[in-house]
Amino acid sequence: MTVCETIAIATYSNHSASTLVQILVLILTEFDTAFHNKKSMYYSHTLSYDLAACVRALHTYFTSELHLGRLFLTESSIKGHASSSPSKAIFCMLLGAALLTANDAVLKWMTGEYHVGQIMFCRSIFIGVPVAILIWRAGGIKSLRPVNSKGHIARAALVIIGTFFFISGLRYLPLTEAITIAFAGPLFVTALAQPLLNERVGWRRWIAVLIGFVGITVVMRPGSAVVQWAVLFPLAASLTGALRDLLTRHLCTEETTVNMLFYSSLGVSLAGLATTPFIWKSVPIIDWGWFALSGLLISCAHFLMIETFRYGEAALVAPFKYSGIIWATVLGYLIWNDIPDNSTLAGAGIIFTAGLYIFHRERNVQSEQNNQK
Repeated sequence: MTVCETIAIATYSNHSASTLVQILVLILTEFDTAFHNKKSMYYSHTLSYDLAACVRALHTYFTSELHLGRLFLTESSIKGHASSSPSKAIFCMLLGAALLTANDAVLKWMTGEYHVGQIMFCRSIFIGVPVAILIWRAGGIKSLRPVNSKGHIARAALVIIGTFFFISGLRYLPLTEAITIAFAGPLFVTALAQPLLNERVGWRRWIAVLIGFVGITVVMRPGSAVVQWAVLFPLAASLTGALRDLLTRHLCTEETTVNMLFYSSLGVSLAGLATTPFIWKSVPIIDWGWFALSGLLISCAHFLMIETFRYGEAALVAPFKYSGIIWATVLGYLIWNDIPDNSTLAGAGIIFTAGLYIFHRERNVQSEQNNQK
């Protein structure tokens, strides 16, 4: 019996948070082993078997009445209204960032073999499975009835554009560098929260945003002999991601988490499908397994991200997405033996510090407002 099977069986009787962590760690371990044994036919069979066990374990965990089904698919998720729970918003962001980074590692590996459009389409096939489970738990097809159709179309368009740019960036950049640049997104969120959502952002946080963009510039290394213009891909993705997050916060007052996830996933699927007649490449069974894992990871991550903005202010929770830099550094080293250079580390440190200061100021502002009441 493999280790993954043991975890899968344990999940049926133990629905603790540590079980979910064990499953995720095992998946990351499989990444590292798989990427160093890709040509082994024996290992390909074992890998497919172990990943299938992990997927079964995650399915059991996420559909358990004792866990995410109840913890996150709450009345506010189903009926579609926002509420205030900062601790739950932060937890959703931290876990969502970890799953997103694991998904990014899978996507970067697949860009070596497939066009961006085909990756978007093949992954979307498997996103439908967890989305269907969420739809069923939310009450079936009736939960997909939109209130703001134009809002759904706009959000789906932003997801499509952001996905295309980010996967393109993963093709040309190291994982840590691509994700670090993409973390301009929370800076964009803070900068745009006031004009678009009427969330007050003070001058101190504006300075922090400017300092954060200095960090982005350091990572880009303009004027040096090694400047990589490919960083414009994740930078563009971060801007569209920020607009998506702000629109999500607005839609959460009238739409459900499930229908936002469904319509954005459908949009990405159709956009990828439109490119397949021109760039399709035959996919072996083992790569279908990676697409399936990517679909599972991104579905769970986006569900958590949507819940994040339901429970917390955009400017409050955005900085916690920076935790993905840590995961990116670890995975980049384990899989590709990439070690971030001094410019990337310095820029990431500046961005991280600016994000933490934004969070600190937000907490102080909230405390002052509560005291005045």
